[in-house]
Amino acid sequence: MGFDLTWRAGKEWCKGCLDAGGLCGYNSINASQPTCFCPNNTGNCPYEKGMIETSEGISHNGLIIGLGTAGGLSFVLLCSLCVLLYCRWRRRRNSISKLPDRSNSSVMSSISDPELSSILYPSIFSYDELYTATNGFDASQELGEGGFGSVYKGELKDGRVVAVKRLFENNYRRLEQFMNEVKILSLLCHPNLVRLYGCTSRRSRELLLVYEFVPNGTIADHLHGPLSSETVLPWHTRMRIAIETADALHYLHSTEPPIIHRDVKTNNILLDKGFHVKVADFGLSRLVPVDATHVSTAPQGTPGYVDPEYHRCFQLTDRSDVYSFGVVLLELISSKPALDVTRERSEVMLANMAMNKIHSRNLHELVDPRLGHHSDCRINGMITQVAALALQCLQQDREMSPRMTEVLETLKEIERGGRSNEEKEEDEEEKEEGRLLKRIPPYSPNSVTDPWASTSSTMSSFRESGPTVI
Repeated sequence: MGFDLTWRAGKEWCKGCLDAGGLCGYNSINASQPTCFCPNNTGNCPYEKGMIETSEGISHNGLIIGLGTAGGLSFVLLCSLCVLLYCRWRRRRNSISKLPDRSNSSVMSSISDPELSSILYPSIFSYDELYTATNGFDASQELGEGGFGSVYKGELKDGRVVAVKRLFENNYRRLEQFMNEVKILSLLCHPNLVRLYGCTSRRSRELLLVYEFVPNGTIADHLHGPLSSETVLPWHTRMRIAIETADALHYLHSTEPPIIHRDVKTNNILLDKGFHVKVADFGLSRLVPVDATHVSTAPQGTPGYVDPEYHRCFQLTDRSDVYSFGVVLLELISSKPALDVTRERSEVMLANMAMNKIHSRNLHELVDPRLGHHSDCRINGMITQVAALALQCLQQDREMSPRMTEVLETLKEIERGGRSNEEKEEDEEEKEEGRLLKRIPPYSPNSVTDPWASTSSTMSSFRESGPTVI
């Protein structure tokens, strides 16, 4: 039924407030401080000095205290924000300080040797210059799209045809990838690596990279892409592609400090008009510190090509590129993509499919039938040996997989062994002419590189069985 409750003010502060015609309350800013509210702003309620309140509930002293407290907190937050912004600005400034800040010109007048200058110090292009060169980044000029940006074909004022890479977002992460690619490619000079002509300034409205234009698409285009139905790459062309790619990767691993590409795949291997290789896309590449066995970093790359050991242990080594190259070799043999979700579950990854086929001695089911291996014993034997080498590259245990220098020498040996006697004689004549021109003594028979002997039982079984495996 409820009950009545009556409360009477005692002799404490509230009684004085009531006696003065006010209402007892509390200060919202300081709850422990008593507050006396005067009704309807009618006069003061001087029950105690300094406690004159309005009906809105804020005393003069409380207002002063509140404003002082709020001002102090705002000042602290403002100082903290300024320090944070300053630190981020310094970090960003340090990250881009190595990018050249010169006039927007594609001509390098400060260095007399243009070939050397393009390697050591890339040109700086203006955004407007590249916008005009690509016809306003016209969609009809787009060559392709990757994980970090689109690539457009363009023509500079001096007549050079170029490929302009336009990064998707101009944020800090993209800036790091932009700077990484500029730094890596500025240090390199190899006939099978794409040339960097220059880039935009760090003050440009967009981050743009300018490369030499490689007109014949990628290996992926010719093996299982839009160009695969037009022409079939013959086996000797595929062998040359494999050797030139291995040569480029060997060069990267042999530099000081070594460079790991980290995204070796057929989409990043371009072909010129003569079907010679140009390895591209160094946005994920890493410089390995001198005397370091690996680089600890989160796994990055393309599914189907990423080294399982790297994915498992977060340790990037040169064997990570070797693994990816092994997948490329399988694509050259089979003309199949590295990853295809339409295949059976156990064969979605080309590496798994190849291992199953090879171990069950059904390599013929993997090989592209258009290569003519059934009718040519030499091609048959070379494909068998390349498949064995690919399997070595895909070893789960890094200690069992070869280094790129061994891979390169093995491919050269396989290619030499597959030539006819006439081709070998022509090759020896060319070498002899070159030695005479360079006045180099003839090769000794003992200097011929021995075939690479694998410690793997898989390689041994392939060599014992020979080309009859297919």
